[in-house]
Amino acid sequence: MRTVVFPPAPELLCWRVRQARNAALNAALDAPLLLALLVLLVIVAFSSGTEVAMLSVNRYRIRHRAQSGSGAARTLERLLQKPDDWLGANLVILAAASVFASAIATILAQRTGYPYAVPLTGALLTIVVIVFCELAPKIYAAANPEGVALHAAGIYRVLVLVARPALWLTNSVARGFLRLFRVARATAGPHALSAEELRLVVTEAAPVIPARHRQMLLSILDLERITVNDIMIPRQEISGIDVRESWEDILDQLQQTPHTRLPVYEGELDNLIGLVHMKRVAHELVRGTLTRERLIEVARGREAYFVPEGTALNVQLVQFQRNRRRLAFVVNEYGDIEGLVTLEDILEEIVGEFTSDPATVTHKDVHTERPGVFIVNASATIRALNRSLGWQLPTGGPKTVNGLLLEQLETIPDSGTMVRVGNYEFEVLQVGDNAVRTVRVRVPAAPKAVLPVSRAP
Repeated sequence: MRTVVFPPAPELLCWRVRQARNAALNAALDAPLLLALLVLLVIVAFSSGTEVAMLSVNRYRIRHRAQSGSGAARTLERLLQKPDDWLGANLVILAAASVFASAIATILAQRTGYPYAVPLTGALLTIVVIVFCELAPKIYAAANPEGVALHAAGIYRVLVLVARPALWLTNSVARGFLRLFRVARATAGPHALSAEELRLVVTEAAPVIPARHRQMLLSILDLERITVNDIMIPRQEISGIDVRESWEDILDQLQQTPHTRLPVYEGELDNLIGLVHMKRVAHELVRGTLTRERLIEVARGREAYFVPEGTALNVQLVQFQRNRRRLAFVVNEYGDIEGLVTLEDILEEIVGEFTSDPATVTHKDVHTERPGVFIVNASATIRALNRSLGWQLPTGGPKTVNGLLLEQLETIPDSGTMVRVGNYEFEVLQVGDNAVRTVRVRVPAAPKAVLPVSRAP
């Protein structure tokens, strides 16, 4: 039996032609929309990532690179000085890109003709934005903030210049809104690090800065916390020349002193005449012109330098440099001499003690009797002992071991007196001139780890 194929009706043919034409037209329109959607998503990712990078970039490193001649670093530094501008530009492009991306995705979903295309497209777009436009760019920017910020600086510079009128308007409206709630605008200025922040930066730079250098930097930062009272030589231990003594004793003291400068006084230290430099004294001795009167004359030619107690070491270091001095007498509010501080004492606070063999000498006022037991000069400062030996003696009160013991006992002890301060046991060995001279210190041993004992079943 022969099959006869009838041509389609003209109306059906026209409908099919129109459908094909509409499909081709939709496909032609969908391609640019898809491309625009992709570009908008890239803009959202750029905005999210660069915001994190520019907020977390090291400003001081950028400033260093700018001063070294980097054009991108100079551009970035200028942008960071005015965060309102680049943040405003960032928010404008982020908001615009997000809104237009959502609108284009909705149009594309409606073109499919499926009833649930719009909500499904919204869910898919949300996942894409969170994963590929928010999390991934921000994680990458947080891991490499400097590189991202430097590459984005030029783009933000153009955006800020183009959008400056709009940014001025939006920033003005935002500031006016905040003014309603009495929120003051933060003044733009250099982000200076405080001493504590700088100390934290130095501490965390352990992989970069050698331990010795790091300790020196921290010691310099600590100078403002330490006063001359903490490091001065006590009055009782100041070596000097009393012009009332016999000339033979004076000559013997001049020949045996290990110091380069000596104070000269009459009767007691508060009646200070001046200072003598041993180089000048040696010159006078060689010439045979040194007499008691000549010694007094030389001492008066170099007046003593006085500083008030409580002066911070960083201030005193500057004063030594400004006045070209290396030695100063610390006086109290009544003008009485309390001690002596030298430039070398301050330098030792920075670089440590000047010893010939640092590996064998723990501290100049400490001698090890046996492990955990030390013979200590009671005039040693508590801070120096804590620093050099790792002890934890209290530092809030007296400055020396002698002062600490007198405060604890509230009397001048006899030799053999035992006193415990915290976990440290002190035994007075020598007392003289109404002060403790030498003590034996027993340091608590480090606790040993106790292993659990298993019992046999």
